[in-house]
Amino acid sequence: MVDRRHDSQTDRTGFDETKNYLSNALGRVVPRSVARRAIAVAVSTDAAEYAPDEPVEITVTIRNRLPVPIEVPTSTRRSWGWAVDGVLEATDERLYVRPEESALSLRAGETKRATATWNGRFRRTDGDGLDRSVRADPGEHTISAFVPVPDGDERYEAATQIRIR
Repeated sequence: MVDRRHDSQTDRTGFDETKNYLSNALGRVVPRSVARRAIAVAVSTDAAEYAPDEPVEITVTIRNRLPVPIEVPTSTRRSWGWAVDGVLEATDERLYVRPEESALSLRAGETKRATATWNGRFRRTDGDGLDRSVRADPGEHTISAFVPVPDGDERYEAATQIRIR
């Protein structure tokens, strides 16, 4: 289950967002090859070890390492995503995200943060169309975060390990 925190200063992707049209225009001037290398993605959790079914607070940080605004093309309307053990948002049910390209804009030196909460379970869809919630097995699990880029581009992602007792 995803819980993205929103307030009046948060955009639809979960980032704190205030539009700066000048930065967006300047970001289009920076060559894509430079903008791609300027992004740094990090992911962290609120603890290293959890009890079964204990919520895991995931924080995703995306940073522009350049002193100029950039715009990085994305392969979908999704600006970022997270996964547990390679399972997108810990569910195998089909997620409906428009396949049209978009872009992630960052001002000079800007850092964007977003949070999501994983409930410690995987959502599984059976062949009969029924969903079920399955508790994650005890042991090590990998939480990853990414910026979806078009095929052939360098992938921006980061991962961290957690342990479920």
